[in-house]
Amino acid sequence: MDNKQFEAEKNYQASMLCFRQMLDRGQITQKDYERIDTILLKKYRPLLGSLCSDIRLT
Repeated sequence: MDNKQFEAEKNYQASMLCFRQMLDRGQITQKDYERIDTILLKKYRPLLGSLCSDIRLT
């Protein structure tokens, strides 16, 4: 994984962590969360994040 790929992965994971917390607090719906995930996957194109985007890590 090169530096650009690492940065994309880091940015995707950090963003999704915030949105997972919002989902857990009821601030967004599951549908919103899935929409956001799709958008961020397209934006960052993470290597690892795309493999487990539907698996909760926390």
